[in-house]
Amino acid sequence: MRKLLKQIEFIKEIDKIKYIFRKTKLINSDRPENDAEHSWHLAMMAIVLSEYSNEPIDILKVLKMVLIHDIVEIDSGDVFVYDKEKSHDNFEEELKAAKRIFGMLPEEQAEEFLNIWLEFEAMKTPESKFARAVDRLEPLLQNTSNNGGTWREYDVKYDKVIEKKQVIKEGSEKLWDFAKNLIDESVEKGILDQ
Repeated sequence: MRKLLKQIEFIKEIDKIKYIFRKTKLINSDRPENDAEHSWHLAMMAIVLSEYSNEPIDILKVLKMVLIHDIVEIDSGDVFVYDKEKSHDNFEEELKAAKRIFGMLPEEQAEEFLNIWLEFEAMKTPESKFARAVDRLEPLLQNTSNNGGTWREYDVKYDKVIEKKQVIKEGSEKLWDFAKNLIDESVEKGILDQ
């Protein structure tokens, strides 16, 4: 019973992810996406697009990564990938959050979740590379569907988008080709400035 109670407390704690709002807006909407919606969308993208991974992947592990990776933002908050003031490299802050939140679980699960989160962050395995690819593709789809969305709102330029999005290539050359084409088309359409 003690194990179940720990798991229930964790489940209640992660409900807070629904209140972490991202800068990116939902497709064809003015409403900001929350981290729970983002994680769900990534899980669906991973299932649908898994055939485009550069390497064979364990899809269950990818799903765990995309569902777990932003839970740390309950404590650390979401850092906008294009933020000019706060660095997106806040690993220590997020690691502290991961240890606290995942530490609520029974020891074996806590260790598994922490290791999956660390693997996602390290981006060295085929699963973590593909998970990161869909993580970077989703906001690109949102911005291109919203006439530039946060790119226009925060005066993000083409070179910065390429810099942040080219990580997609590590997980999927095909998705990167698609993404690069979308980025280039966005310049042609006037929704992304050079």
